[in-house]
Amino acid sequence: MAIEIDLSGRVALVTGGSRGLGRADALTLARAGADVVIADLLVESELSEDTDAYGALATVARQQGLVYSEATAQEIQAMGRRAAAVKCDVTDRAQVDATVARVVGELGFVDILVNNAGTLDHAAQFQNQSPDLWERDLRVNLTGAFNCAQAVWPHMKERGWGRIVNMASVAGTLGGFGQASYSTTKAGILGLTRTLAMEGGRHGITCNAIVPGVIGTEAFNMANPEMNQRIVNRTVLKRPGEPQDIANAIAFLCSDLASYITGIELNVSGGVELFVF
Repeated sequence: MAIEIDLSGRVALVTGGSRGLGRADALTLARAGADVVIADLLVESELSEDTDAYGALATVARQQGLVYSEATAQEIQAMGRRAAAVKCDVTDRAQVDATVARVVGELGFVDILVNNAGTLDHAAQFQNQSPDLWERDLRVNLTGAFNCAQAVWPHMKERGWGRIVNMASVAGTLGGFGQASYSTTKAGILGLTRTLAMEGGRHGITCNAIVPGVIGTEAFNMANPEMNQRIVNRTVLKRPGEPQDIANAIAFLCSDLASYITGIELNVSGGVELFVF
């Protein structure tokens, strides 16, 4: 076997691909040869003024022009790949089903699902966590991944091949101070990942989780610099990772090089989970 990542002929669906990790994932899968559909609540030509629908970080992204769903699809098309940007709320099962139906209808099938869509703007110590935002985070971060995986599942089973990569977090493995809802949903993602791996194996479907640490996305760069440095100092490498570090790991897990890997949680974290002093 050639030691190369070749996704030629594969079709990928990446949720939450308007910026940050999702955008890097989509571009990297395309560079490896895949056709890519980007599904996001934010799409340039369909932006709404109803900011309450987005959450704080997504609202800021919209206001500052940090939305690249259609721009990313155009970049992928310029590589000679097929691509599209689709507005989709992963908490709405009807929208998810319609998005998957569109991918299958226009591109023929769906081989790869990257469950990247998520929220990370509910920061408060436990006693001050909002019940409404707790429920929203469960719907987006956990039920959203369930919705998307269940929607692509029959198509992958029919073809006898599939790759599902779920985006977890070190908050899900270590806990997160002031992040009760976020860390809980990301821990849940790990349980979902292992179950899909067990049930998917007999159908040629693998499912793995990426566990990012501190990554230099737009959201990270918007945060308090002093707090960011404290987090970076927890890592072995003493620096934040880059979205490309996550995308590289995802491309590997989606390739034939990783055909015997399933049910794992792959830390891409600079060693933040280690005892560092």
